[in-house]
Amino acid sequence: MCKGISWPWLTMWWIAGGALLGTGWAQEKGPPLGMGAEGGDSAQAAFGVLPGGLQPIRISADGRHFTLGRTGKPFYAWGFNYDHDASGRLLEDYWQTEWDRVVEDFQQMKQLGANLVRIHLQVGRFLDGPGQAKGASLRQLARLVELAEKTGLYLDITGLGCYHKKDVPAWYDRLEEAARWQAQAVFWEAVARTCARSPAVFCYDLMNEPVLPPADKKETDWLLGELAGKYFVQRISLDLAGRTPQQVVKAWLHGLTAAIRKHDPERLITVGEIPWATVFPGARSLFHSKEVGSRLDFVSVHFYPKKGGVEKALKALAVYDVGKPLLVEEMFPLRCTLEELDAFVEGSRQMADGWLGFFWGKTGAEYAQEKENPFQAALMKGWLEYFQAKAAKIARP
Repeated sequence: MCKGISWPWLTMWWIAGGALLGTGWAQEKGPPLGMGAEGGDSAQAAFGVLPGGLQPIRISADGRHFTLGRTGKPFYAWGFNYDHDASGRLLEDYWQTEWDRVVEDFQQMKQLGANLVRIHLQVGRFLDGPGQAKGASLRQLARLVELAEKTGLYLDITGLGCYHKKDVPAWYDRLEEAARWQAQAVFWEAVARTCARSPAVFCYDLMNEPVLPPADKKETDWLLGELAGKYFVQRISLDLAGRTPQQVVKAWLHGLTAAIRKHDPERLITVGEIPWATVFPGARSLFHSKEVGSRLDFVSVHFYPKKGGVEKALKALAVYDVGKPLLVEEMFPLRCTLEELDAFVEGSRQMADGWLGFFWGKTGAEYAQEKENPFQAALMKGWLEYFQAKAAKIARP
């Protein structure tokens, strides 16, 4: 999830890193997807939408790319993390009471040229206890999946979120590792049972940015990475207890993927990773190592290139090109210009099969009218204009 949730934090990056905004995207912007000579049915088909509805997404025969299930043509993801609104409320904070707004947001994302939307589900909103799923939340998820089908958008369903600590049940925090993993399996089994029949489900992302404790230290808190009141990172274990990291991750993945496969044998499974190779050059993905990664269908990694650091980011991204489809599941011009972000996208096209940015419930026109936070509004307006201008080029590589 984007670390730029708080507008003051975005302002800090803007001041510290120089102007984040590029120029020219508004002038380059073409017609919305589906309109004009460059839109229409061909663009919709390239994004996975045929007259019969969405095609399920599969892995190519060589295992390296996404393909459309009925035609076998390549599929390139271009979409948004739809994680919260402009005020910081998570989707589950308002999807029951403000459903019309959710419908409008999906329509806006589609009009901007997105074909994939990543949603984030908190474990506390879907479990009443270690073995008890919440029916109301599952019904609302089913409603969202139906909305995605009608709108022509795929879903990256990221689960087990604990972004708001107040929403984490006390019983969940008290569970020992084995019991916590079992509760997580209950979560995923319930979600998979709800979503299994829909071609709109692109993938299940087991957890956002999971990590392990140090080999020589027992941790006491499952959550870390707090920023602006939200927790983006979780430990899957508090104590390795003599086990190797590979042993722990393999066991964790086995339990969660098995829970999903009870009900959904086809939808793709992944884990959203921190790009450690940006900090430790050459560092390999634990989740996709030979000892561990067979249960994950593709690589998902989160990249925020720094100003002047596009080449470094591309070298780090190459570490995750391991013979599977590669999705840049998060990106945003937090610390670089839009031109640099575009250079990262273009430079990664030989490796990556998709890129996801962020949409927070406001259109470019709404940001243009905003007076209270002009820097942030200009950043978001420029980003959305860039996203729309780039959409058709991604659909037809």
